[in-house]
Amino acid sequence: MKLDPKSTKPLHVQAEELLRELIEDEAYQNGKLLPSEVELSEQLHISRNTLRQAINKLVFEGRLVRKKGFGTRVVKKAIVGGVKNWLSFSQEMKMLGIQIRNFELHISLKLPNTEIANFFELEDENPRRCVVLERLRGNKEYPFVYFVSYFNPDIPLTGEEDFTKPLYELLETQFGIEVKTSKEEISARLAGDALAEKLEIDATDPILVRKRFVYDVDGKPVEYNIGYYRADSFTYRIEAER
Repeated sequence: MKLDPKSTKPLHVQAEELLRELIEDEAYQNGKLLPSEVELSEQLHISRNTLRQAINKLVFEGRLVRKKGFGTRVVKKAIVGGVKNWLSFSQEMKMLGIQIRNFELHISLKLPNTEIANFFELEDENPRRCVVLERLRGNKEYPFVYFVSYFNPDIPLTGEEDFTKPLYELLETQFGIEVKTSKEEISARLAGDALAEKLEIDATDPILVRKRFVYDVDGKPVEYNIGYYRADSFTYRIEAER
């Protein structure tokens, strides 16, 4: 646990490299809390601000998670999404062996904003409300994603459907709608107070915003979905071939 103050490599980079080695230890992989910032900064003979730079980098990458009043630990397994053979959230979780829990589930009827109305190709002169499904989902331990889904008002949803079932399975069995194509946008931002409370993180923690535009086999828009993910629980993978 030593850094070289004479090195041309900045101290926070050295600290980051050391932490990367440290968290590979089996004990930390199995959930042991890392030493506190005070302990680590004293051991490394660096300021807490310098140490925090290194920790923040690993938190942003999803390698570490910090919980106020609890400590810092290694993230066990992240959700991995990607552009090849896209899956529903339920399918993604099933492949990873993660049992999903709904922490919140709300159904409402709302007028769409301009962006959503344009996606569904709705007429401005005759505004129609969309069925909106909001779900706070996670594993048994904590919630890690907040979904907001708007559905095309042409789909005869009433809001009385059993939305605890897999969504696309429900659309296919009850309405004969087979989804085929998903277009996505990924961005990053700070959580903010409202989402931080739901996701049990700090307001200044990073989150990933994943917009998903879903179409059926005929190219008709079905769902406008926004997912707000804890950055420590989601990895997006892109595979490209030349």
